[in-house]
Amino acid sequence: MRLTQFSDYAVRVVLYLATHADRLCSIHEIAQAYGISQNHLMKVVSDLAGAEYIHSLRGRGGGIRLARPAAEINIGQLLRHTEGQIDLVGCGSCILAPACGMTCALREAVGQFFLALDRYSLADIIAKGRPAQLRQILTVQ
Repeated sequence: MRLTQFSDYAVRVVLYLATHADRLCSIHEIAQAYGISQNHLMKVVSDLAGAEYIHSLRGRGGGIRLARPAAEINIGQLLRHTEGQIDLVGCGSCILAPACGMTCALREAVGQFFLALDRYSLADIIAKGRPAQLRQILTVQ
């Protein structure tokens, strides 16, 4: 299974914000840290703010931060939100779908994928890695 670029960027944004929880961050600095498009990140940040994963403060001195502690952000739920309905091979438009067992098998596989991710919070993901090294990598010079 392959996640969309939108989901990839959403995870990157929340990882960045979790490793910089002590302050407000800007979209510009996140884009710079990852070497990715600021325009793409603006769409992701807008979506994450609308879904209440992050808070966005406008104006001078504004920025973004997590809307709740990293331990309360479930990775499975986040990816369900960003991915939407997943149809791995286009079963929804296939003429065999009503009679084919593959549709059920693929739906089950996607469900198991998300169930595995449901076991992890954003804090767990950070702790499983090397938190100090992650913060160092994500520090914009």
